[in-house]
Amino acid sequence: MPRPVQKGYKRKPLLESLTLDRRLRLALDDLGFAKASAVQQQVIPPALRGTDILFSAETGSGKTLAYLIPLVQRLLSEDYSSRDGPNAVILAPTRELARQIHKQCSALLSKTPFRSYAITGGEAFKYQQSLFRRAPEIIVATPGRLLEHSDKASTSLSETQILVLDEADRMLDLGFREDVLTLHGRCKGLSQTLMTSATMHHKAVIEVSKSLLRSPQRIDMDPAHQAHSQIEHQCMLADSPSHKDKLLVALLSSEAYSRALVFANKRSVVTRLSKLLRAGQLRCDCLHGDMTTEARRAVLTRFKDGKVSILCASDLAARGLDVEQLDLVVNYDMPSSPDSYLHRTGRTGRAGNSGVAISMVTAADWPALVSIEDQLQMQLSRRHLSGLKPHFKGLERQRLTRKSGARTHSKANRVDRNTGNEIPVKRRSKSKPHKQRKSGLIDGHAPLTKNRGPKKR
Repeated sequence: MPRPVQKGYKRKPLLESLTLDRRLRLALDDLGFAKASAVQQQVIPPALRGTDILFSAETGSGKTLAYLIPLVQRLLSEDYSSRDGPNAVILAPTRELARQIHKQCSALLSKTPFRSYAITGGEAFKYQQSLFRRAPEIIVATPGRLLEHSDKASTSLSETQILVLDEADRMLDLGFREDVLTLHGRCKGLSQTLMTSATMHHKAVIEVSKSLLRSPQRIDMDPAHQAHSQIEHQCMLADSPSHKDKLLVALLSSEAYSRALVFANKRSVVTRLSKLLRAGQLRCDCLHGDMTTEARRAVLTRFKDGKVSILCASDLAARGLDVEQLDLVVNYDMPSSPDSYLHRTGRTGRAGNSGVAISMVTAADWPALVSIEDQLQMQLSRRHLSGLKPHFKGLERQRLTRKSGARTHSKANRVDRNTGNEIPVKRRSKSKPHKQRKSGLIDGHAPLTKNRGPKKR
């Protein structure tokens, strides 16, 4: 049992109570890291002991440093002079997230002789082979590209000590299950495996964790699966896609923000919205999966440097995008699930800062809105712009289907997609039973018809 805290005793901050390498502490000082977040306080101590951990935490809570600090400390405190391949491998679902992790990892290694490289798709394969020849201690990679290098013997994973699967739920949703299992099997010398997930209730994550983790400690920092408290969640009702376009231009022209992120479900819509906003004299750019790595990196650099203030993006940017002073997120299209909604809106309100998330909702989007509100146990506040008030006021009669768990309109009435109004449907009256059927003179079979011969012409 833990020792009871005596009255008047002041508990030491986490970093003061831990024995960390001096070079790591200097790097943390350069980062301005003074106080550990809640997830870091829960994860860092058992991770330093080498325990396998599966933990969940909301975006912006500091989960990346929660596993990077003990990972770097373990590498600094142990002798890895005789090795073949990286000591630690961190897998991420997207290139953007991998580069973001690599940036923080390089900052922690700045006072040490250790090196970290990002290995992702979309970059020259031979150049990445040259990076492996420099014998980096830590590799941050996407599963598909690392498996390709492993197949072609660019590196060996046989002596990898620590494996981290960041945002494992997203990785499995993208179809990397077999790649992850294969890479884990090639790490013969593993002593620790860490997994992060947006939710502890993801079925695939639970199944895979049973295969990869040994007696893991489970840490759930968001058991209620609730939306971020530091974000103001709003919705704007719209009559049609063209009405959405007008609302979007008017909102971004009048709203006070430093940087805004606009999400759409399709790449074609992302491109169209970017052109629409530029035509409205707004500094805007777009980001989606059809772009090359160099082009995507250039767009993110312009966005972070403030050369553009609005970024239209697909869900590709919902993971791994960490931009300071991003205080507005707009869902032009409603996300497909509550998890997707949390990851999108979680791009703002990070590290204790406040933010605003606005979702645009038509009659077709209404079922997704209600499902998200129900599952996240929240209510999006309604908002409208003067001169652009919608005729659509929301739907009242809905039911929750047991199979899909999504809300659908009542079968009693049809819904006009333009106005959102319900159109009454005449119900068919039940036909009265035939007199002969009622009297029991027939047995339910169709009566024989007379053969009247060929029809007269």
